[in-house]
Amino acid sequence: MKPIGRWPQRLLAIVLALAGLCIYPFAQATNDFRFCILGDRTGDAQPGVYERVWQDVDAQHPDFVINAGDTIQGGNEATLRAEWQALRPLWNRFHYPIYFTPGNHDIWSAESRKTYEKEAGHPAFYSFDFQSAHFTVLDNSQTEDLSDEQMQFLAHDLEAHKSSDPKFVFFHKPFWLIPVKFLSREFPFHQLIQRYGVRFVISGHTHRYESSVDDGVVYMEMCSSGGRLKGTGFAEGWFFGYAVARVAASKVEITVRELSPPFGQGRSVLAARPDH
Repeated sequence: MKPIGRWPQRLLAIVLALAGLCIYPFAQATNDFRFCILGDRTGDAQPGVYERVWQDVDAQHPDFVINAGDTIQGGNEATLRAEWQALRPLWNRFHYPIYFTPGNHDIWSAESRKTYEKEAGHPAFYSFDFQSAHFTVLDNSQTEDLSDEQMQFLAHDLEAHKSSDPKFVFFHKPFWLIPVKFLSREFPFHQLIQRYGVRFVISGHTHRYESSVDDGVVYMEMCSSGGRLKGTGFAEGWFFGYAVARVAASKVEITVRELSPPFGQGRSVLAARPDH
């Protein structure tokens, strides 16, 4: 009879163990994913480059793709819809979720903004989660820096996602270039994101790759993914390519990949990391 008396305790132990198996994954949420980052397709898109970028991206099997702005050449409302529609067959071929960042070639007027939001499938500025990571996409397509509206949105968004890790912020024009170059931490944007633990800020616009760390924040300009190169030299950041970001738990490793011939030599470089 003594063994029978132990069954309630054993049963309780089994129930608690099974409950732990169910609860543990939710209580211990982690990250294990990769995504690809594209630079500017325009201005002055170079024939065949953007299409080749997508072929290489497909070989990486990312969970999603995000760009840093300037998807269409733009500037002409008469051809606006046609420019977006011309890219649909390419995107549909690869079936990856795409998150867009608005660039100055994408939005230059009220009509282009309306079309951009319809084609992108989301507002010009927005945020989203992937596993435990958080992404904020801002809009400085028609300004050089971030407007008060954008800064307010960013502050509210980061406050609402304080526990997310890691955090990424995307916008097109890298107004942060000069203060970061001189290691200035006095500009309001940097102070805000540093307070909330943002670790990556990614922009486009210049068609030149560069990354650096200021106060634990990685600031990164994306290389061109099709837009005309304005300089020469891989070491100087002038090349066609894309980036692959690997997120494991709270660690992020971003590899920037140059296209292989005829558009490049297939080299790669690791972007700066927050702890360096």
